[in-house]
Amino acid sequence: MTKRQGMSSNRPYMLRAMYDWINDNDMSPYLLVNARLPGVKVPSSAVADGQVVLNVAARAVGALDLGNEWIRFDARFGGVSHHIEVPIGALLAVYAKESGQGMMFPAEEASADESAVADAAGTDAQDGDDKPPPRRGSHLRVVK
Repeated sequence: MTKRQGMSSNRPYMLRAMYDWINDNDMSPYLLVNARLPGVKVPSSAVADGQVVLNVAARAVGALDLGNEWIRFDARFGGVSHHIEVPIGALLAVYAKESGQGMMFPAEEASADESAVADAAGTDAQDGDDKPPPRRGSHLRVVK
């Protein structure tokens, strides 16, 4: 069997499937996002160790769009409304808050071109700290 080249990422399809499964089980879907990648627009106050956890339950967000290239929605942080934008490649995990069950995705690195664009434009998630924070383990658990 040969590998097909040029196939699109399965990440957005898996995200939508997991989102539906979590909702069908009356749990709250949360996303873990790499806030350091270009294009991520989240309040910098929500970012910890270069990552942000986003509650995307229907009761917590408005205008949720789980697209093939972007995750977009409106949410409140500290009582202030924000428009959130996350490129699909920045998604690290989708999981149920209550059980921790979900799916992790491999981290994607920004290309040199994307990094240049991010440096020129800046993102809401950047806080000006050039030194990366130490890595910490995931709070997700593997379920078989």
